[in-house]
Amino acid sequence: MINAIYINGDKNIEDAIFVRDKVFVNEQNIDYNIVFDGEDKEAVHVVVYEDKNPVGTGRMTIQDNLYLIGRIAVLKEKRGNYYGDLIVRMLIQKAFDTGADFVEVHSQLPAVNFYKKIGFEEFGEVYQEADIDHINMRLEKGKMKRKCNCK
Repeated sequence: MINAIYINGDKNIEDAIFVRDKVFVNEQNIDYNIVFDGEDKEAVHVVVYEDKNPVGTGRMTIQDNLYLIGRIAVLKEKRGNYYGDLIVRMLIQKAFDTGADFVEVHSQLPAVNFYKKIGFEEFGEVYQEADIDHINMRLEKGKMKRKCNCK
């Protein structure tokens, strides 16, 4: 059974921390202090469970009317099951329900096509974040692609 929930703030986010630690710190070798940057207490999180086990997570922060989706992580052995798509779409929906006109993501370059399939468009130049190439992407309200074709 698959279940996905919203979590507001940093209370009860142990499962999100578990997934982010495995994906970003252990698998991608990103510094713990970058992955856990202190913004969780103000963020909206999504955690996806498969048979009550956490398999994916993501968060959205809001600063000065910028709705920023990030920290999208799915356990390596669970990728390809559309969990990342579910997480991003839930966060997008929450942003638009909350009043956003657009949402942004700082995408790692290998994930650009994943976000494009949802409807995000690239803008700006490629830059380094945590020694990984990234590019900013934006999705305007009403432009989310309905059909998932995310593999």
